[in-house]
Amino acid sequence: MPAHSSARRRLSSTVAAVEKHNGPTDPRLPALRRDLRAAALEEHIQRIVDAAPALSAEQRSKLA
Repeated sequence: MPAHSSARRRLSSTVAAVEKHNGPTDPRLPALRRDLRAAALEEHIQRIVDAAPALSAEQRSKLA
């Protein structure tokens, strides 16, 4: 399994620190968790795209 990006690790650390020091009701946590999930999704999509075979010209024009 590939390592997480530095941005994702930073977000994860921030979520953990905010929750540890301010509790689970800190108003910043929902946005931080949303950003962490978005970073995880971005990494997943990038892995899928990187593993996919090259598209034909027809496929590229259809997706454009």
